[in-house]
Amino acid sequence: MHSPVSESVIQESLLRWIVLLPLLGAAINGLLNRRLPKAAVGAIACGAVGLSFVLSLTAFLRLAALPAESRLLVDTVARWIGFGPLRVDMGFAMDPLNAVMALIVTGVGFLIHVYSLGYMSHDKGFQRFFTYLNLFIFAMMTLILGENLLMLFVGWEGVGLCSYLLISFWFNEEANAIAGKKAFVVNRIGDFGFLLGVFLLGATLLPHLGAGEGLFSFRVMQRHADVLAPAATAIALLLFVGATGKSAQIPLYIWLPDAMAGPTPVSALIHAATMVTAGVYMICRMNFLFVLSPAAMHVVAIVGAATALLAATIAMTQNDIKKVLAYSTVSQLGYMMLACGVGAFAAGIFHVMTHAFFKALLFLGSGSVIHAMSGEQDMRVMGGLWKKLPITFWTFLAGTFAIAGVFPLAGFFSKDEILWKAFSGQGGGVGLYAVAFLVAGLTAFYMMRLVVLTFHGQNRAGAEVRHHIHESPLTMTLPLVVLAVLSVVGGWIGWPAFLGGSNRFEQWLEPVFAGGHHVAAAVAGHGGEALAEGAAAAHGAAHEGMGLERALAGASLTWGLLGLSLGYLVYSRRTKVADTVRGIAGGWPYRVLLNKYYVDEAYDGAFIRPGFRLSKTVLWKTVDAGVIDGLLVNGSALVVAVFGSLLRLLQNGLVRFYAWSFTVGVAVFVVYLSLKG
Repeated sequence: MHSPVSESVIQESLLRWIVLLPLLGAAINGLLNRRLPKAAVGAIACGAVGLSFVLSLTAFLRLAALPAESRLLVDTVARWIGFGPLRVDMGFAMDPLNAVMALIVTGVGFLIHVYSLGYMSHDKGFQRFFTYLNLFIFAMMTLILGENLLMLFVGWEGVGLCSYLLISFWFNEEANAIAGKKAFVVNRIGDFGFLLGVFLLGATLLPHLGAGEGLFSFRVMQRHADVLAPAATAIALLLFVGATGKSAQIPLYIWLPDAMAGPTPVSALIHAATMVTAGVYMICRMNFLFVLSPAAMHVVAIVGAATALLAATIAMTQNDIKKVLAYSTVSQLGYMMLACGVGAFAAGIFHVMTHAFFKALLFLGSGSVIHAMSGEQDMRVMGGLWKKLPITFWTFLAGTFAIAGVFPLAGFFSKDEILWKAFSGQGGGVGLYAVAFLVAGLTAFYMMRLVVLTFHGQNRAGAEVRHHIHESPLTMTLPLVVLAVLSVVGGWIGWPAFLGGSNRFEQWLEPVFAGGHHVAAAVAGHGGEALAEGAAAAHGAAHEGMGLERALAGASLTWGLLGLSLGYLVYSRRTKVADTVRGIAGGWPYRVLLNKYYVDEAYDGAFIRPGFRLSKTVLWKTVDAGVIDGLLVNGSALVVAVFGSLLRLLQNGLVRFYAWSFTVGVAVFVVYLSLKG
């Protein structure tokens, strides 16, 4: 069967340079370690990503000039794997989906690079830091622009490696090194499931390929989606295991809050616009597979909703400014997964974009606060900073209103779209909508709590810290201003129909996701009739029930404003209320949230300690030391030593012994010949 995806391919060699320029920057700064002045290092690193953004914009404009059904640019670099029927190319491709992602990653990544010039200016590892940043952008762009699933996986593993290097950048402190290792190990668990999904997909598809068709090419997989239908649920769930690692969903979300040990620009880069959205992008990229399995889609939606609620409740009690934002990121990623699970892939990517703007702004704003507070991250010793950090405060406030969904800021449009799709989309309903609606209010509440504790009231730091509080340099504040503007206007491209717009963002992505709906309809023989109807209903939901959608949008806006107002009132005017709530039921609900539901402790008791004991007593002392070292290595050495000792007796240096041995040997040989004859 053939999908309605256009087969016309336009070769565009520009794509490889979008990917390779950051790698070139990393190579120059990495190889010329400590031989370049800081100014040159910063110029090379920022210039590489800036040029990558310019090329991404150029490719985007070329793509936009094409007819909607023909928007595909391909850059085949070389044959990567080729034997028998198996063929995989090393190449890149750009369609409306990864064009958006490329602009987000290179654009926001460039602003974070500029910000880092000021934030890391006095760090001894300045050159190493920018080498890692460039390498990370290279890996992320490989993931995004990879023409096939194996190229995506190369980038997938690359961002995992770079996240380890960046999270544990200040590795002299043990906590930082542990956080980096935790991120690496947890992601490897998810990647194991991802690889199993890739293997199953390849084994299912390979026997059905025609001559010259690339096995893991996204276009080829979509064209043969009917072949994948019987195994779609298993493949989709295994791929989703990988997504729960990269995009920090239950149960593999635990690495992301600890990743705050890295420098703040790393938090903004990894946890706002890039690595953590890789799982969401992968599901949207493989939408033609996921729509074949209502069961897998339902799992994605439920896990996303549960993750959003879990993380939002934890964020309300955290006192570390970056930990609040970290759990907020986990919660917002749950929103994106929820959108994908109800078939609203365009809404999920829309929230990826707006979230990149306001969450990068919030993380960089927190870095400006930490910079002013001489490294302090505990909000309980902050306060009263808005007068001394005016640019940081006002831009941070813009990001707060955006994430709270205040109209007409960017977060309102993407979050409202997800809420509407959770209510009306494929597999959606009142339950998922209620969870998402509750999380929206909690988000507004804990973000206003963060703003009040950080910027309002009296500063609670020591006299020496208060004396050094000052606004950040231009290299740090300028990216804040740009991101604040994007946090305000960045969602207008998705202005919905019920407010008189046409949601041009969804129209831009429609050719990418429309194919999935056709795939679902085409495999009706595998139970796809209801699925196709649900997909069509989700696709047309934006054009129906505008009155209800307008009412739900008004309710979510009111709910968000109520959360903001309540957060301000409780932590600014009625501070005793917070103390009273913390003391309810002996304080145990508060302690549970403060200790993050004791999930880390539970994992430690259920997996880490038993795994350590198993490794120590069985794998090390029994298998490694006993069997491998004792029996195989030392045992074989003992056998050789014994035989060597026996043979050494024959080499005693006595000529008459050698003559006697020769005579005996000849006699034995003669006797043998006589008996044989």
